[in-house]
Amino acid sequence: MDDKPGRKRGQAFFKGEGRGQQVQDGLAVSYYWSRAFLLNKAVLGLLLVCNLLGTIYGYAWYGQQLEYTVDNFPLWYVPFVPDSPTASLFFTLALLILLLERRSSSPYSPEPAASRISLLRGLIEALAVVTLFKYGIWAVAMIVAEAAKGGAVGWEGWMLMGSHFTMAVEGLLFARWFRFGWGALALAAGWMFWNDFMDYQRGVYPWLSDVLIPDLPRIELFTIGLSVVGTLIGGVFVISRTRSKRLR
Repeated sequence: MDDKPGRKRGQAFFKGEGRGQQVQDGLAVSYYWSRAFLLNKAVLGLLLVCNLLGTIYGYAWYGQQLEYTVDNFPLWYVPFVPDSPTASLFFTLALLILLLERRSSSPYSPEPAASRISLLRGLIEALAVVTLFKYGIWAVAMIVAEAAKGGAVGWEGWMLMGSHFTMAVEGLLFARWFRFGWGALALAAGWMFWNDFMDYQRGVYPWLSDVLIPDLPRIELFTIGLSVVGTLIGGVFVISRTRSKRLR
């Protein structure tokens, strides 16, 4: 008769231990997208270097199209050609701002050292979030669409899919700690929609595989749709930040 209570108590103990292990595992995983980890100076520095190198590679990848644009279009068209590298550049600058702040305050401090936010900083952050999401998803979708039509992906295609998906995720992770407001978001949205106009109405869209050219009208609509979604995502972060300030 004594065995039954003993077994029940033992079973309860091991169940509790299992739950504790699950909690620990959950905390271990969630730590890697927490403030304590992502805003650590060492992590910010590593991400800064990686994104800077990716930005340089991206501009080099657009080299031929940039030369073609200079030779065949007005010079002011050039900034609208390299979409993804420019998005990565904005994020690199935003990371640099965070890193400079963290050098003068604890990486775990609830409030960064800087007390005032310039419009330029907010614009850089807003552009980073919305364009990283937009062009990260866009590039992955184009590579998948090309593969669906029989195009070869190759190692470079897989590398580009991985790096561009990471771009989209980075923007969403760090948007929680950016401080852009409605004004900066409106300017960033204006830039995106004007870029869409330049790409598809003035012909400076990223060079596509021949198999995708017949789908160009649908690609244009898809791109504009990503601009809309990116703007809405930015708005969600602004609203969330505003509400959290009111609750303090």
